[in-house]
Amino acid sequence: MIRPATPADAGPLAAIYNHYITETVVTFEENPVTPEEMARRLGLTTDAGFPWLVWDEAGRVLGYAYAGPWKTRSAYRFAAESTVYLDPSATGRGLGTQLYTALLARLASMGLHTVIGGIALPNPASIALHTRLGFRPAAHFHEVGWKFGRWIDVGYWELKLPAPPDNPPVGT
Repeated sequence: MIRPATPADAGPLAAIYNHYITETVVTFEENPVTPEEMARRLGLTTDAGFPWLVWDEAGRVLGYAYAGPWKTRSAYRFAAESTVYLDPSATGRGLGTQLYTALLARLASMGLHTVIGGIALPNPASIALHTRLGFRPAAHFHEVGWKFGRWIDVGYWELKLPAPPDNPPVGT
């Protein structure tokens, strides 16, 4: 089941994310985060009015998706950056697609116009997920991250959201 994340989820959220920090180049963070830090990040996201969703299966958090501001200047207020992470044991079941779809629906209902997903490259699974959801490539930056002794490229994918018929854009 997909539900909003709560501070009680901070431990499982940190555990999921820490796998990607220590084992992959998917995130450019290099030091594991504590549950307290994850709770702080969750609070910053939700306090800013953005959604943070989890996949809860029988009380076990198997993944999460959230969005936040693309940039802080006011003209960017109709754009968000999104992300999704799954417990490694939960990949390949369609949970990421379902979480991301729910996230995109929430963002559309908020009146956002564009969602941007950043992908450390190469990452065929993330590219396939974003493409399946309608994202299109928008930028490719070469060798902008250094992790595990090598340079990493980053690509950005963008999605234009449908405008809700009776909901004014955020911040107007």
